[in-house]
Amino acid sequence: MSTFERERSLHALATTTYDLVVIGAGMTGAGVALDAASRGLKVALIDAGDVASGTSSKSSKMVHGGLRYLQQKEFRLVYENLRERQRLLENAPFLVRPLPFLIPLFAKNAVTSRALVKGYGTALRIYDVTGAWRIGNRHRKVTRNEAVAHLPSLHTEHLVGGFLYFDARGDDARVALALARTAALDFDADVANYVRALDITRDEVGQADGVTCRNQLDQSTMHVGARSVVNATGVWADDVFTMAEHVDSHRITPAKGVHLSVPRHRLEADVAAVISVAGDRRSIFIVPFEEAPFTFIGTTDTAYDGALDSPECTPEDVAYLLNAVNASTSAGLSPSDVTGVWAGLRPLLSPKPGQKLSERTADLSRRHQVTDSKDGVVHITGGKWTTYRQMAEDTVDALKPYLGDLGRVRTKNLRLHGTSAWRPTSELETHLYRRYGAEAAQLLAMVEGDPSLGERPIGGQRHINAEFVHAVRHEMATSLVDLLTRRTRAHLHDARATLAGAPSIAQLVAPEMNWGPEECERQVQSYRTLVEREFGAAGLVL
Repeated sequence: MSTFERERSLHALATTTYDLVVIGAGMTGAGVALDAASRGLKVALIDAGDVASGTSSKSSKMVHGGLRYLQQKEFRLVYENLRERQRLLENAPFLVRPLPFLIPLFAKNAVTSRALVKGYGTALRIYDVTGAWRIGNRHRKVTRNEAVAHLPSLHTEHLVGGFLYFDARGDDARVALALARTAALDFDADVANYVRALDITRDEVGQADGVTCRNQLDQSTMHVGARSVVNATGVWADDVFTMAEHVDSHRITPAKGVHLSVPRHRLEADVAAVISVAGDRRSIFIVPFEEAPFTFIGTTDTAYDGALDSPECTPEDVAYLLNAVNASTSAGLSPSDVTGVWAGLRPLLSPKPGQKLSERTADLSRRHQVTDSKDGVVHITGGKWTTYRQMAEDTVDALKPYLGDLGRVRTKNLRLHGTSAWRPTSELETHLYRRYGAEAAQLLAMVEGDPSLGERPIGGQRHINAEFVHAVRHEMATSLVDLLTRRTRAHLHDARATLAGAPSIAQLVAPEMNWGPEECERQVQSYRTLVEREFGAAGLVL
């Protein structure tokens, strides 16, 4: 029977020759591993950090076509996004669900009002025709009162109404985890987090024949043999390009995106809302978290040239987002309202030689690109997580020169592990279903056997003790930070409350992890350091 255990995978990595080693276990890398494994290839998936610990856990949590890409005349990209959005809704219904979006319209006179309504109406009709209609709802106009009912704090002085259209939401980290687990549990891929690629090795004719790796948890090294290698490392792709080609690479332009969480009672919303930022030609989103009484705001889109491992939210980022919300609403948010922050980096493709570089990273293409180094190494760069499946298909197709017949693509209609006909009937079942799908039954059985596992260790959040134990046993969590930031989203909802509950969670999983008192304290301190760094960088009081 297939398993999802790190120690077993480490042993397999050191003793198996694979058809393919995928470097990078974010959304794209996990998607590549699943595509390849489902075609019958023997696959290994590794990451220097945790599954989805980079960009793939720090997105806006939305699965969408990209309405603003229509302004850039990226019609093909929008079509592809909406097609892949629909496949995610069908292949992972427990993780990805429809979400209405409100576009409130403000105008100072009748002429402006008519122009606004016509402009947005045209864009949304194109959006529907391009593929948004597949979600089951088309856009519609809403009155001023309807707009206020969805977002009660909207300023009403110049509000003339708005539009409601439909996209989708998804827990990015858990989707990436589900992809990796599906590859492992259903198609025998070997997956190991905290395994860093150090070098790509070559045979006597210069073709890639494996990857030299380091186990980040014990610093041991190993060689993983393979007939081909895929670089799916996102913003770190240039590092692997350099490793593969032995010349400095500058194919990626990172763009930083920042989000803030605030208590739901400070910014009520029952749908997502798109808010224009005055004087910036950009919009931000206001999105209610589905599983917690918090609302998040984002995102920024700014050029970034700092350390790739630790992008941070700054006081200027906080001010930008809060000012944008306060300009359109009466919420009167201040930094003291912020309960969680996260910053991620988009791996945008750098402009080609001779191509004009826009000053705005928002103007850079979100398309993806597959590059074959002609030596058994294929690189996938750019893109966005909504289209991970198409990116993966294109990447695996590029391996044909090295692996021969690859078989048919199976991921278009491949249900992710946990998808079933079962549906919840209670509040707890619903909470667990939206995270684990059919595997919710395992957690419910744990609670039935030990009622203490049904207790909530973090104030104001629905996560129960059983989730943390399950993550250690079945989801390759190796640390308290893994548990609080990716296996659950507690850290993003309310970092202060999560920090208060961290000691009890460490004690809860200690027997599973073989942690003694000193290690429990070290784990808590590691999480505390993360919170202090993030809040300190953002100028927030902890």
